[in-house]
Amino acid sequence: MDKRDFDYDLPETSIAQAPLSERRASRLLALERASGQIGDRQVTDLVDLLRPNDLLVFNDTRVLAARLHGYKATGGAVEVMLERILDSGRLTAKIKANKPPRAEATIAIGDFELRVVAREGELYTLALAGAAASVHDLLDAHGHMPLPPYIRRADELADRERYQTVWARHEGAVAAPTAGLHFDRPLLDSLAALGVSFGTVTLHVGSGTYQRLREGDVRQQSLHAERVNVPASVCEQANAARAAGGRVIAVGTTAVRSLETAAQAGQGQLLPYTGETQLFLKPGDSFHAVDAIFTNFHEPQSSLLMLISAFAGREAVLAAYAHAVRSGYRFLSYGDAMLIA
Repeated sequence: MDKRDFDYDLPETSIAQAPLSERRASRLLALERASGQIGDRQVTDLVDLLRPNDLLVFNDTRVLAARLHGYKATGGAVEVMLERILDSGRLTAKIKANKPPRAEATIAIGDFELRVVAREGELYTLALAGAAASVHDLLDAHGHMPLPPYIRRADELADRERYQTVWARHEGAVAAPTAGLHFDRPLLDSLAALGVSFGTVTLHVGSGTYQRLREGDVRQQSLHAERVNVPASVCEQANAARAAGGRVIAVGTTAVRSLETAAQAGQGQLLPYTGETQLFLKPGDSFHAVDAIFTNFHEPQSSLLMLISAFAGREAVLAAYAHAVRSGYRFLSYGDAMLIA
């Protein structure tokens, strides 16, 4: 299985560079999983497409202001992209610089200073100098929202709110679970009035979400590890929804991977799970916890495109994507959405 089997033509002009003024104003491509039939809708049409007793499962991670700009002692510019906060004074990060910093090198970011402690692969461990300040203080003072690399502009103040879901609460992500960006309070209220219920999992999206797959058989490759928590409450909600004739609808691929990780750990049964996940779902893999997926459009040759191809079939997904490109849909993080049911 080669990554080129999941290629498609994505014009640069189709990639959304900014969000719409209203979260729920996006278009929605509805893909019928059984037949491959597609329909052009709006996100607000979810009130017609969903049913009483359906359960929407959201990822409630909160995006950190994870991009930092600083200078080495030599004066060279450095970009620090946070991966994880280890404790109040230490973090792991990717570093972009003309020359990789060596051990014990320092990076000045405003009036803060980071020291390189260790390196493993492309990840550096950095320690904050001075006991009075914390990593959160650093991010609050100098952090920028980590917009994806295909958004060709600097982050703006509005992104601090718009690049978060309305239910974001557990800090730890360095990229947004973007399918959730389409939901606002009025839409959630309308769905609740219909009899749709809501549950949450937490998957802290890492910067590896933008990592390109290597050449060769993708079945021999693995994804970066991300922290995930699937609480008992959402497992109970999912079982109750199915018992009442409803569907478990994952909002975004991170919610899919969270639920399916928990189901795999439970040997096909959805049970609570807390830990790391490197789950890479590809055509031929089975789904145990998810009945439908609400998702954004994904990059060519990406693991996320493979995930939805595993769920709905590669040919059907690529046909839907070709239709979306022809029809002027907006792609990727700030773009339009799909419902695969």
